[in-house]
Amino acid sequence: MSGRWLVKSEPDAFSWDQQVANGVEPWTGVRNHSAKLNLAAMRLGDMAFFYHSNIGKEIVGVVEVVREAYPDPSAEPGSPWVCVDMKAVCPLPRPVTLAQIKADPALEGFALIRLSRLSVVPVSVEHWAHLCDLGGLKG
Repeated sequence: MSGRWLVKSEPDAFSWDQQVANGVEPWTGVRNHSAKLNLAAMRLGDMAFFYHSNIGKEIVGVVEVVREAYPDPSAEPGSPWVCVDMKAVCPLPRPVTLAQIKADPALEGFALIRLSRLSVVPVSVEHWAHLCDLGGLKG
């Protein structure tokens, strides 16, 4: 089973619509060591929920890792920061809001809530399946 993740982006900086329009996009700009370690742990074929943070506060789509971690071109040369390339897979038919997530007992312990400041978090198989159901994704 490939890994499952959630990546956050502020939609006024980089939105789901931009991800879809660009096809494949490097996930740059992560400047937190825990989030960096999560990026470095991603493997080809891993899936991630695309979450709009600050504005919207909802899961809006699914992306796939199509290139594993490499030096982030938006960082200072020689710095430890990495990025991965993501490809848009599909939108969620029904975006899943942060309010829904916080109110759902089945999502207790979900890293999005527990590690709310982190921009890249792992998602358990159980939470992934439940969030897909809530968002109207099958399979």
